Amino acid sequence: MALSFIKKVFTFGKPAEEPMPDAVERELEPRSRDEDLPVADDPVLPEEMDTGGGPAANVDEASGEPEPVAAETEVLPPADHLGDMGVVPLSLLEAEAEAEQDTPPTLPGVPPTGGGTEQSDAARQSMDVESESAHAESEPAASADAVNVAEDIAASFPPPVGGMPGRVGGEAVDRELSTETPLPPLEMELAPAVEPILPKGFATGPAIVEPQPVAPQAKLSWFQRLRNGLARTSSQLTNQITALFTKRKLDDETLQDLEDLLIQADLGVETALRVTDTLASERYGKDVTGEDVSRIMASEIAKVLKPVAKPLQLDLSHKPHVILVVGVNGTGKTTTIGKLAAKLSGAGLKVMLAAGDTFRAAAIEQLKIWAERTKSEFVGTKLGADAAGLAYDAFEQAKAKKCDVLIVDTAGRLQNKAELMAELEKIVRVLGKLDPDAPHTVLQTLDATTGQNALSQVEIFRNVAGVNGLIMTKLDGTARGGILVAISAKHKLPVYFIGVGEGVDDLEPFEAEDFAHAIAGLPQ
Repeated sequence: MALSFIKKVFTFGKPAEEPMPDAVERELEPRSRDEDLPVADDPVLPEEMDTGGGPAANVDEASGEPEPVAAETEVLPPADHLGDMGVVPLSLLEAEAEAEQDTPPTLPGVPPTGGGTEQSDAARQSMDVESESAHAESEPAASADAVNVAEDIAASFPPPVGGMPGRVGGEAVDRELSTETPLPPLEMELAPAVEPILPKGFATGPAIVEPQPVAPQAKLSWFQRLRNGLARTSSQLTNQITALFTKRKLDDETLQDLEDLLIQADLGVETALRVTDTLASERYGKDVTGEDVSRIMASEIAKVLKPVAKPLQLDLSHKPHVILVVGVNGTGKTTTIGKLAAKLSGAGLKVMLAAGDTFRAAAIEQLKIWAERTKSEFVGTKLGADAAGLAYDAFEQAKAKKCDVLIVDTAGRLQNKAELMAELEKIVRVLGKLDPDAPHTVLQTLDATTGQNALSQVEIFRNVAGVNGLIMTKLDGTARGGILVAISAKHKLPVYFIGVGEGVDDLEPFEAEDFAHAIAGLPQ
């Protein structure tokens, strides 16, 4: 009974196991081979079962009559102790089991067997009757306490599978995965990497260090870029001036040394004389420092440059306004045209670019790229074609498309090449036939690195092509930026733009004061 109670407690809340009929159990049990043996003619008496077929120990051989067998009695504790043990009577448990299942199920496909099943049921019923009669007296006293104890034990176990929240019939439904607390990932210790042992004559390369991101630099102002571009010119000039005027009074010898120094810096004879004359009138016979000389020099340079620092004027009453760009090889004509187109297109003007440099194959493609970048019209021809004919076609197309500005590129040529200079003169004549005032502006690009040679270039191109404006380029790559002062003092031509780099923003209108302070090494 104790075993059945324990089994009942541990199966509380679970579906009751369906009892299997004894006949089915016998059919499923393996049959012993002893059943197939022949039965002896002299069967063993029941009294001889415990003695292996011999006479029973308590049987009188002479009498031959077996003693009556005492009725089987169960060894049970007294009835007054059942309540203390917390034992539920078997009858109560069996009654609950019979209430849960009305009829015992039968296994499908197994034929029922007769005789054995009925005898087993009868024997089980007789045992139940005997057990109930044996506990009839003790059942009323212990039933109440036993039921309470069974309820307490059942409460200590988890609810039945079918009654758990989120489960129906023992199966999980719609469980919230989000309520489950995720387990932290296991931190696995990685084994240190083992460096391979290289053979003799080999070595591992240095560890690759990831470069640190470079913070974007603040955009410099035009004067800062101009001063940086003229740094080589100004540093060389100011260092020599400082060394000349260290603990010396201004005298004739010092003034002569200063004049020679300024001429060597490509400032020109006229500018050098202006500086020395002004310095002598103010500081002659007195102590002079390098800062005093730089201040006077910047002032005199500004006086020379102010008359030529003019804006490029466009006569938009003539459409298109023709700009012809000339110069020797390598002065940056094509790049300068692209920068001018960017400025004009950005202002809302309609621009056309004509690739008149038919001698350099890269010039045509380069100008075409600039036209696409600045959203300008483009006119080109094949390599080696007549540049004057291209200028004629470009003017007609620009007029038909109502372009505001037409910029014509030309091939670079040295001033001492007569045939090339004659071709340039032809381009000017063809444009003049289309419009008496064309070309309206003839710009010459000057390379600051050429030094004194730029003086002769301006003179020849001015006579052949009628140059009426200058653009100084590459001031950031030379220590001879003072040549612009000498050209301005001699030819008095307007200087429209100066360039200190290859970017679009590195071409800016010429300002005399800024240039003078930058070349003298003074702040703005």
